[in-house]
Amino acid sequence: MTTTAEDNLNDWLRDAHAMEQQAEKMLSAQAERLEHYPDLRARIVQHIDETRWQQGMLDQCLTRRGISNSVIKDMGGKLMALGQAVGGMTASDEVVKGAMAGYVFENIEVATYTTLIAAAQAVGDSATQAACEQIIVQEKAMAAWLLEHLPQVTQAFLARAEQPGVTAKV
Repeated sequence: MTTTAEDNLNDWLRDAHAMEQQAEKMLSAQAERLEHYPDLRARIVQHIDETRWQQGMLDQCLTRRGISNSVIKDMGGKLMALGQAVGGMTASDEVVKGAMAGYVFENIEVATYTTLIAAAQAVGDSATQAACEQIIVQEKAMAAWLLEHLPQVTQAFLARAEQPGVTAKV
């Protein structure tokens, strides 16, 4: 059985939708716990809004292509995000590991949208291509912000960790 470029694009759009569901849950859980890192929290809250907008863009792409999101993939993404949030809570350096994981996740999103742009272009779906080109700008900006601010987050964590009786992890 042959899989067409259209089939692959549809599957990858469903995957991206699930990925954005996972991102929203993961970011929301992280933002709720960031008490002592206001700059990081503010940027994450901003990206949650961007992520919700991205979900809307993907919904439009799916609808325009006559397909729906995968409930199973969406649920799987949400469950993975929950596992990541719960697992992170036990780490004494949660904020640093969370920022590192966020950077990695953003780059996975960049790779995903790079693939979607190429696939949409290959099948002549200029509307999906344009939507993904808009989304990738936000993902690249978030990845760049996290990388740029990782030293600051790390230094703030280290300074707080050395203070007796002070919580540094979040």
